[in-house]
Amino acid sequence: MDDFDPGLIPICDLEKDEDDEVSDGGSSKGSCKLRLPWVKPKPAEQHKLQHGFQHSTSICLEQIREAMLHHRWEEAAEYMACYAQIIEDQDTTHASQYKEVVWRMATEILHHHPKSTIEDYNSIYERMKYSGVKHYLMICLEHSFHLLLHGWTEDAKQQLTAAESWRHGKESAGQLHRLKLIQAYRSLLDYITWCDKKSTRSNNSNWESDENVIMHNYFRQASVNLKEILKNPGVWDPFILCYVKMLEFYEDQEEALKVLNEYAYDDNFPPNPNAHVYLYQHLKRYNASEKKLMKVLKGLHAFVPSHELMLEYSSLLLQSAKEKHTHTALGVLLDMLDFSCWRNNLDVWTRLKAVIQELQKEADWEAVVAEKMVTRKDWWWSALHFTRFHLSKDAEENPELLKIKASLTKILCPDLPLKYSAEGQNQ
Repeated sequence: MDDFDPGLIPICDLEKDEDDEVSDGGSSKGSCKLRLPWVKPKPAEQHKLQHGFQHSTSICLEQIREAMLHHRWEEAAEYMACYAQIIEDQDTTHASQYKEVVWRMATEILHHHPKSTIEDYNSIYERMKYSGVKHYLMICLEHSFHLLLHGWTEDAKQQLTAAESWRHGKESAGQLHRLKLIQAYRSLLDYITWCDKKSTRSNNSNWESDENVIMHNYFRQASVNLKEILKNPGVWDPFILCYVKMLEFYEDQEEALKVLNEYAYDDNFPPNPNAHVYLYQHLKRYNASEKKLMKVLKGLHAFVPSHELMLEYSSLLLQSAKEKHTHTALGVLLDMLDFSCWRNNLDVWTRLKAVIQELQKEADWEAVVAEKMVTRKDWWWSALHFTRFHLSKDAEENPELLKIKASLTKILCPDLPLKYSAEGQNQ
C-alpha cells in the first residue's frame, strides 16, 4: 500500500460558484466530495508498460538502422518487411511518425537494393498513401519523381493528376501549398510532353497543322499553372525557365520579359541571384541595349560579387568609356579577387590591368585606386595574392599571370613590402 496517496483528500465541486460553496457556518463540507486514492507512478516501472509488439518493433528498427549503416540492403529489406507492420498498430500514440519512418526507410532501401523493381516501389508507395492522409500529397509527388526517373512519364502524370484532385477535410494552408506544388510539377510534365512534340514536328508544317495544334494544347495546359506560380512567392527556377522557353518559342517576348522582370524584382519573392541571371540571358538573346544589361548585372553584383558574369559586367562598364563606369569596373574586379576561386584566373587579372590602364588617363587615378583598396590595406588581401608561395606557383604554372600580377603590385599595394615580382622568382 506504499504506492497509495495516504488519506482521502476532499476536492471541491468546480461546477458551483465560490459564493455557493460556503455555508452559513462558514463550512464548505457540503459542497465538497472525496477523491479516491491514486497510485504514484514509479519511473523505473514505466518502461514495463510497453507491450510486446512495440518492444519487438523497436528491436527491429535498430536492426534496420544497423544494416543500412553498413549498406547491408538485403538484410535491411528483410527486417523492413516485419517492421512495416507498425503502421497497422492502432495502439501507438505516434502513428504518423512511424508511418513517415517506414516511408523514408523503405524507399531508401529499395533505392539501393540490387534486386528492387518498379513494382516494389509502386507497392510501398500505394501502401503508404492509404495508411494515413498526412503525407498523401508528398508521397504522390515522390512517387511521380521515381516514375519519371524510369521513363514512365504518363504514369507520373497520372499520379500528379490524381493528387491534384485529392481533398481531405478542411483545406489547411500547408495542404494548399502542397497542392500548388503538385500543380506546378504536373504542368512541368505537360512541358516535357510539349518538348517531345516540338522535337518531332516537321519544320515545314504550318501553325494550323494537327501536330502544331496538339503541341499548342500542351502549351496552354502547362502555362495555366506555370503562370500562376508568380502569384506564390518562392524560388521557382525550373518552372519559370520552362514557361519562358515556351513563350519565346511562340515569339511572345513581351510576356516572357514581364515574367522574368517580376521574378527578379518583385519584393514579395525571396532574393534570388538566378532570377537576375535568367533575365540577363534573355535580354542578351534579344540584343538588348548595354544600359539594360548593365542594370541587371548591377543587381546580380549586389547578391553575388563573385559570380562569373561579373567579368562580362566589367567588360560592359569598360566599353562604355564613361569615367564613373571605369571606377565601377575597378570595384567589380577587385570584389571578384576577394574570393579565392578567382585568384589564379588570367582573364580577371588581364581585365583588371586594362581597367587600371584606362584609369591612368585620369589625373587623380591614384586616389581612385586607393579609395577602392582602402578596405584591403591589411595583410589579408596581399596574403591572398602576393606571397612567395604564389610567386613560385605562378612562375611554374602560369608565367603570363605572374607577369601581369607583378606589374600591379606597386599600384594596388604601394605601402606594403611585397616580395612578388618578376625578378623575385629567380632569388
